Amino acid sequence: MPYLLMHIGFLIYSLYTVLGKRAARYEAFSFSWCCFYAAIVGVLGLYAILWQQVLKKVRLPIAMCNKAVTIVWGMLFSALLFGEQITLKKVLGAAIILCGILLLSAADKDNAASDSAEKTGAAEGGGQ
Repeated sequence: MPYLLMHIGFLIYSLYTVLGKRAARYEAFSFSWCCFYAAIVGVLGLYAILWQQVLKKVRLPIAMCNKAVTIVWGMLFSALLFGEQITLKKVLGAAIILCGILLLSAADKDNAASDSAEKTGAAEGGGQ
């Protein structure tokens, strides 16, 4: 569950780039521009709350490495909302990022399992 919450947070976080690009269409400090920037502050505030909750359950190095998935979300948003092209190079880059995230997450699970086994062994050995 914490990983799902983390990635929902990253999805929310990546929305600030969409809002920023939309804001750029308006004159600086116009009413519309200010509304978009107020929305950006709201999105980043919500993300900050989710991030703090995630860090209670997920180790910081793993959470930070997973944050790279925002590049993938940004690429998808740019294609869907702004009609930008997704090139083969972008797809390959996104695939490399996702593979790295999967490898780090798998390594973290292995480390957590061995740490748990060590703690169990120490607790059993200490009681004799």
